[in-house]
Amino acid sequence: MSDPLPGLAPHVLLVFLLQVSLLLLVALVLGRLAGRLGLPALVGELLTGLLLGPSLLGALAPGVVAWVLPPDAGQLHLIDAVGQLGVLLLVGVTGAQLDTAMLRRRGAAGARVSLAGLLLPLALGVGAGFVVPGRLLPEGSDRATFALFVGVAMCVTAIPVIAKILADMNLLHRDVGQLTLAAGAVDDAVGWFLLSVVSAAATTGVRATGVARSGGYLLLFLTVALVAGRPLVRRVLALAGRAGDGTPRVAAAVLIVLLGAAATQSMGMEALFGAFVAGTLIGHARSGEPPDPRPGRSLWLDLAPLRTVVLAVLAPIFLATAGLRVDLTALADPEVLVTALALLAVAVAGKFAGAYLGARGSRLSHWEAIALGAGMNARGVVEIVVATAGLRLGVLSVALYTVVVLIAVVTSVMGPPVLRYAMARVDATDAEIERGRQLAATRPG
Repeated sequence: MSDPLPGLAPHVLLVFLLQVSLLLLVALVLGRLAGRLGLPALVGELLTGLLLGPSLLGALAPGVVAWVLPPDAGQLHLIDAVGQLGVLLLVGVTGAQLDTAMLRRRGAAGARVSLAGLLLPLALGVGAGFVVPGRLLPEGSDRATFALFVGVAMCVTAIPVIAKILADMNLLHRDVGQLTLAAGAVDDAVGWFLLSVVSAAATTGVRATGVARSGGYLLLFLTVALVAGRPLVRRVLALAGRAGDGTPRVAAAVLIVLLGAAATQSMGMEALFGAFVAGTLIGHARSGEPPDPRPGRSLWLDLAPLRTVVLAVLAPIFLATAGLRVDLTALADPEVLVTALALLAVAVAGKFAGAYLGARGSRLSHWEAIALGAGMNARGVVEIVVATAGLRLGVLSVALYTVVVLIAVVTSVMGPPVLRYAMARVDATDAEIERGRQLAATRPG
């Protein structure tokens, strides 16, 4: 008989509990402070990791930080696991709130926005990658591979951050919010595919077979989700809804999101994409659900507790962990600072201009186009994931890794004020008002 697996050591468990408590507490305080300043809570939650990491407190009081946030891989993996669970459920909940009927009506607009918001920053990023000072590149790195990587980093959009911004600003029910999420999902899907090409180029070189295999997996997953996934998810949620309360439906929704994430992860794609697609399947089941004769019972209301926990607890922890590995002291080097400012300008101008032109080409108003550009510009944790992959592959140096993460934080922080200013000038339609009422019904109190 084999020995049982050892459990967590008492000290490891203690440190883990303190880590979660500290991150959640600071994220809550800074999120409330950001709200007092007229900013979404996301801003304060993103800054939590930067304040507690090596950029500030880690440099001023390293002994204190090292005790609560020790530089131990095993300890960090525990908190990373909580953050990953949070981001996957956040993306799944976001997908469930998409209005698929509206997207079908305005699919052409979403396609134009996503295409323009992808190609322009990709081209500008590749061009910028060829002029970055060679001293900042890792030794022995290939300039063309690095340039392609910069292009990918410029064109991605962060669905989790966009979702949190739109939720904080009560814009998820607006058409602009729905189009931003849909266009961002397309951009991210293409971005992860391009990242796989860069990974292949950094390791074994670009091979047609590898590119074809990645594209085939993507098409296979979407086809299975569309043909078999929709009726299966609808059936599972209907069976779970026969219980006397909404608990089985919450568990079933979480299971669907996690299995979707696992499916794309097993194919070599990003788990976030699978979680988002799974969430859209849940949303499709909700939109096609017949009226429930029992008072107050519907899939939308049954999933309200899940949405509350994700937005109030798991999402802030995830956002706080994103900045723990960032070290902004690298910006003390003038060449790194100039490079950071130049790449930031390329990132902002390329994504905003691309989304704006795509929106105007779809006959959206000037202010709707500005709102879309501001929303699509948020890179958030997706950019951080891309930066981590570049560091692991040897495409990025530590200094350039910090620059890419800085772009992620700055673009996520600057989006909400522009988005609020633009949306204040866009009147809500009757359909948007009705979606807003449905969404408000899921909120506590």
